[in-house]
Amino acid sequence: MDETLADLVACEDALTFVNAAVTATGQREFHDDAWRQVLSLGFLHDYTRENYRHLYAAALALGVNDHNATLIIRNLLVHAAAVDADRRRAEGRLIARRLELLPAQRVYKLFGELRRLGVNNRRTRAIMRDWLAARPDPAFDAVKYRGRLKVAARHAHLRLRGETGDFLFAPTARKRFETPMFESWRRAHHEQAAIYDLPYTVAEGFAAKHGVPRAAFLERVEHRMTRLERLRLQENARARKVEAIRERADLPGMGLTRLATYALSLKLDDRAARRAELTRALRTAALRAAGEQAGRWGAVAAVLDDSYSATGSAQKRRRPLAVALACHHLLEALAAPGRYTAHWTSGRGDALLLYPFGPTPLGTRILDALDTGPDRLVIVSDGWDNAPPGLAAEVLRVWRTRLDPGRRVTVTHLNPVYDAEGFDVRRLAPTVPTAGIRDAEDLPVLVELARFAEGRAGLAELTAYLDARVARFLEQP
Repeated sequence: MDETLADLVACEDALTFVNAAVTATGQREFHDDAWRQVLSLGFLHDYTRENYRHLYAAALALGVNDHNATLIIRNLLVHAAAVDADRRRAEGRLIARRLELLPAQRVYKLFGELRRLGVNNRRTRAIMRDWLAARPDPAFDAVKYRGRLKVAARHAHLRLRGETGDFLFAPTARKRFETPMFESWRRAHHEQAAIYDLPYTVAEGFAAKHGVPRAAFLERVEHRMTRLERLRLQENARARKVEAIRERADLPGMGLTRLATYALSLKLDDRAARRAELTRALRTAALRAAGEQAGRWGAVAAVLDDSYSATGSAQKRRRPLAVALACHHLLEALAAPGRYTAHWTSGRGDALLLYPFGPTPLGTRILDALDTGPDRLVIVSDGWDNAPPGLAAEVLRVWRTRLDPGRRVTVTHLNPVYDAEGFDVRRLAPTVPTAGIRDAEDLPVLVELARFAEGRAGLAELTAYLDARVARFLEQP
């Protein structure tokens, strides 16, 4: 009995960490300050790494966000003295694979952190060398991340010969570079036309140096922007009510959650005017995210939180609402045709014109959703049930213990907001499994993972599940 209890405690600890690593980013939330998140998250990382290192590393194969992925990688490399060779090799493969998926700027920042911490063992240097060697455009990296690449090259003891080495460490030693990107950088110091052949963030600095008017610069450099840079610039311009660049978002190529975030950043009139375009793009992205599971979930009812707390924070503006909107479209794609119903806490029915407003009557909306007779009920909310407080927990308790003890209806709560004080995402009821969510694309996996939170599975079963996830993660192209 003691061993079984220990397994259940370990299982709960592991799931608590996964929930935090999926949702928390160390930034301010609607109900929490940033410093509370940083302290809470730091404790969870140390506790899980020290007590469940195998599960801690396996989290890299799950939908943990980039912030926590870099923390896991850093901690595994820093605290490796007592780890055996087999475990180091397994962790090395996970680290290398996750580094391939991280944005380059995060990886370079991580390398700088490892240098600051004095982590310079053979495994760390090999991981850094392999990642740098696999970069698709080394010249682009050398120009855009010049300072950070220099730090990484020195720390990994790389011998950079030829033009790359000269560009990084002795750029004035050559009067001309054969590599076009390097030559554009050299010419941009004294020639305005050359700055438009450089990455946007680098060109921006040269434009300021030459005194190029902002509007003229943005018009000419737009072709060098990435999709995210263009969207970020447009969102900032809208927030400041100034004109930046013309709207030209690549909607078909955007991920579902990113697309929902973009749609919510538009004014209500713009959303209404572009209803057909935005709806088509959201449904296409949802079908892409659903994959082979599209239409296979039977009757699905969703309770979705668009209350005032879905505003998020200055760092995560409307992020909870964007996740709920993206989940709405994904659940519609997963449900059998014509078997999906959405119940927003505000009572509104036009998903595209939503905005954060009002209290959170989760209990009432859960009753409405269960009344449709679904096979699955998915609740997407930060868990702050306040109209009236506690009604959702009581409804779910009575439903599970008296009306549906056989668990005919699968109920899952997905929470996009980390609760720093509770070291976890806020739960609605002990009888309902809760999982953290950051991107709607991870919803099918998180619903599957949430079943371990019901207390009916132990550590061995969770470990087997994670091992299978790790194997699939490492085999992905």
